[in-house]
Amino acid sequence: MIHFDSSFLIDLHGETTNERPGAAFDLMESIAAGEVLGVSVHVLCELRHGAEMHRQALREQEAMDQLVNGLYVVYPDERFAPAYGRLVAAMARSKRLIGTMDLLIATAALLDDAPLVTRNVKDFSRVPGLRVLGY
Repeated sequence: MIHFDSSFLIDLHGETTNERPGAAFDLMESIAAGEVLGVSVHVLCELRHGAEMHRQALREQEAMDQLVNGLYVVYPDERFAPAYGRLVAAMARSKRLIGTMDLLIATAALLDDAPLVTRNVKDFSRVPGLRVLGY
């Protein structure tokens, strides 16, 4: 499984909408057929927030629905809260904290032992044990 961050999906959306393939599109094309593509519910929350803020909110919501259609949505289970708590504590002790939503997204990828595809390599690279795929 591969997890996508919101930055990747936003870039992919922009590239396909503008019919100007770029780095996100190229990475998507390089993924092996049959690979499970996932997204945490926290990424969906970020995408929905962005769509709600758009001047054409309904159109943007529909575009986001289409973009994530077919992706496996990862929801927190009983492992999530303890893993998140350990991760935040470890990062706080090392004084390497990143944003809360990014920590939630990272926790989901860690629990699935999945790499996270993101443009935000700088922040996500601070997360111990997380495999980060930049583009």
